[in-house]
Amino acid sequence: MDAVGATCKHWIIAFASASLLAGCAVGEMPPPGRYLTDRECHDLIALRTNANPTMAEHQSELAALRKAGYDPSPFGYDPYYPEDLQAAQRLVDYWYRMECAPARTQ
Repeated sequence: MDAVGATCKHWIIAFASASLLAGCAVGEMPPPGRYLTDRECHDLIALRTNANPTMAEHQSELAALRKAGYDPSPFGYDPYYPEDLQAAQRLVDYWYRMECAPARTQ
């Protein structure tokens, strides 16, 4: 891994750690029968429509990706990247379509 790749991986790890801590502090649970919380739906909708996303919106997205099984390696090496991230993103996109998009049209 080159220096740029290592630096990017370290930033991702730092971001993931901050997101995990932020998620623990909030402790919001999704409504019964859903995977995404109202906050995650709100932030995912904002990420798909806003030109200037916030750190909180990115943290919600990462929390949703973690729920979908994505777990960035804390050691800077993930032999399954980017496939594991793409699989989690597909699952989050499915949850988004099923749980968040209908709420937006109401």
